[in-house]
Amino acid sequence: MDVARSAPVGATASAAAGPHAARPPIGRELALLVGVALALTLLLRLFVVQAFYIPSGSMEPTLAIGDRVLVNKVTDDISRGDVVVFDGRGSFTPAETVGEQGVLLRASRAIGGFLGVAPSDRDYVKRVIGVAGDRVVCCDAGRLTVNGVPLTEPYVMPGDTASEQPFDVLVPAGRLWLMGDHRSDSADSRAHLGDPGGGMVRVDRVVGEVALRFWPLPEAGPLPATASR
Repeated sequence: MDVARSAPVGATASAAAGPHAARPPIGRELALLVGVALALTLLLRLFVVQAFYIPSGSMEPTLAIGDRVLVNKVTDDISRGDVVVFDGRGSFTPAETVGEQGVLLRASRAIGGFLGVAPSDRDYVKRVIGVAGDRVVCCDAGRLTVNGVPLTEPYVMPGDTASEQPFDVLVPAGRLWLMGDHRSDSADSRAHLGDPGGGMVRVDRVVGEVALRFWPLPEAGPLPATASR
C-alpha cells in the first residue's frame, strides 16, 4: 500500500520544497557582492589609499618610469624627506579651466588616473626638502642646507649634484619646498621660482605620502626610509 507523502497541514510550498528554495538567485548575490566590493574600493580610494602611475624619471633612482605606487592619504604630519604626491595646479601648472580639454580626453585621463594605470595630468610626485619656516639654500660645498645645516641626501641620483641652480628661499606657513631625486631631470620647485607662489606647494594640495611600490613585482615594497635632515 502506497503512503502519500505530503507537507504537514499549514506548511507553505517553499518550506515543503526544502531549505534552499527561498535563497535569491546566484546572479543577484554575485551582483550584490560586486557592488559592495566596488563601494569599499571607492571608499578606500577616496579616504585611505590611492594608486598612482609614475610617468617620468624625475624621482630616479627611488622611483622609475612605469612604477605603480600606493599613496597613504591618512597623513597627520608632513616631514622633510617624505615622498609625496600632490596636486600641482596653481603651483607647478596653471589652474585648469573646464574648456581647456575635450570631454573625452578629460574622462579617459580621469579614469586612468583613478585606477593608477595611466599618468595624471595634474598630480606630481616629489620629495619634501623644506617645510614651513625652513630656509633652504643651494649650495654649501655642493650640498643643500636647511636652516644652515648641510643635508645628507643618499637618495639623489648617482652622478647628480644637489642642484645646478642656486637658490635661497624661506618657506612660508602652509607651504612646502619640493624637489625630485633626479636633480638634473626634475622640474620641481626650482623651476617655478618666478611663478606665483615662488615654487612652493600648499600643504592642502598634498594627496598623501607614498607608502609603497606595488609594481613591478620584483621591486614591490616600502620605499627606503631615508629622511632629509
